[in-house]
Amino acid sequence: MTLWKHSRKDAILVAITVVQFATTFTLASTWDLMSLWGRIAGGVLLTVMMAYNIIVVSHLFTHVPWFVSRKLNAVVSVVNSVNIGQSVQAYELTHVRNHHRYNNDRPEAGGSTRDRSSTYRNGKDGQHEPLLPYVLRGAVESTVGRFVELAAIVRLWRVSARETNLLALASKKPDRRRRELRQLQVDRAAHSLALVGLAVISWQWTVMVYLPAFFCALALVNVQNYYRHYGANPDSRMTDSVSHYGRFYNLLTFNDGYHQEHHLSPATHWSQMPAINARHQERLAAQPRIISPVPAMLGFLDRRRSLLHEGRTQDAS
Repeated sequence: MTLWKHSRKDAILVAITVVQFATTFTLASTWDLMSLWGRIAGGVLLTVMMAYNIIVVSHLFTHVPWFVSRKLNAVVSVVNSVNIGQSVQAYELTHVRNHHRYNNDRPEAGGSTRDRSSTYRNGKDGQHEPLLPYVLRGAVESTVGRFVELAAIVRLWRVSARETNLLALASKKPDRRRRELRQLQVDRAAHSLALVGLAVISWQWTVMVYLPAFFCALALVNVQNYYRHYGANPDSRMTDSVSHYGRFYNLLTFNDGYHQEHHLSPATHWSQMPAINARHQERLAAQPRIISPVPAMLGFLDRRRSLLHEGRTQDAS
C-alpha cells in the first residue's frame, strides 16, 4: 500500500511538524527552569518555527497534501494547526483558492482587490501598500481572529453564517464542502484547546512568550509575502511574482524561492520547481521579470529592484 501521495521526501516535512509540536510543549513545561537568556532564546526559536511552518511546511501541505490517506492528512492539518496557531484548512481556502486565483491583483475600478492578501489592497494610486502598515495590519487582524475563534467554543468552533469569506471559498461539491468545513472546525478546536493547555502548563510562558512569538511570526510571514510580490507586474502571469534562486535558501526551504514557478504551477510538488523553471524558461526570459538576489524575507535589502508594476526596469531607474 502506498503511503506517500507524491514523494517520500515529504517525510522530512512530517518530521519537522512533529519536532515543532514537541518543542512547543517542551518550552512551555520548562519555563520555570530556564534562565533569562534561555527564555529569550526559546521565544526566538518559537517565532522562527511558527514563521517557517507557515511559509514552508503548511504552505507546501495546503498545495500538495503528503499522504494518500485522507485521515492522515486530516491529522497533519490538526497538528500543524496547533503549530501555527490557526486552522491549516482555513489557510488552504484563503491561500490556495483566493491568493492563487487572483495572484496579488490590483484593485478593480472603483473597488478593491479580489486577492484579500494583495499588497495593493490598501495601497493608493496603483501602488503597493507601504510595508509597515501591510505587515502590522495583517498581523493584528490575524491575532484578533484567533481570539474570536477561541471564543467560538460556544458553537464548538463551527464556521458561522457570518464568515461569508470562508463559506464562499469552500467547495461547492456537498461531500467535499462538508469535509472541509468539518476539518476547519476540528483545526480550530485543536489550536484553541492547545492554547488553553499551554496556559495551564505555564500561563507566564503563554503570555510572555507564546503570544508575542505568534504575533511576530505573523509579521514575518507578511514581510515574506510582501517581497514575494513587491515590484512584480500583476498584469502578466509570467512576471507577477519574485523568485530567488539561492541554492542554500532553497535547500533549507524546499524550493520556496521558486515563487514565480510556484505561481505558474501551484499544484506541482516542491521537488519539481526547478523542472517548472526549465519548462517555462523561454517564456520567462522573454520579458522583464524580477529575480531577487536575496530571499523574500530580506527583500528590503534589494534596493535596486525593478518596479515592473510602474513600467520601470532597473536599467531605466
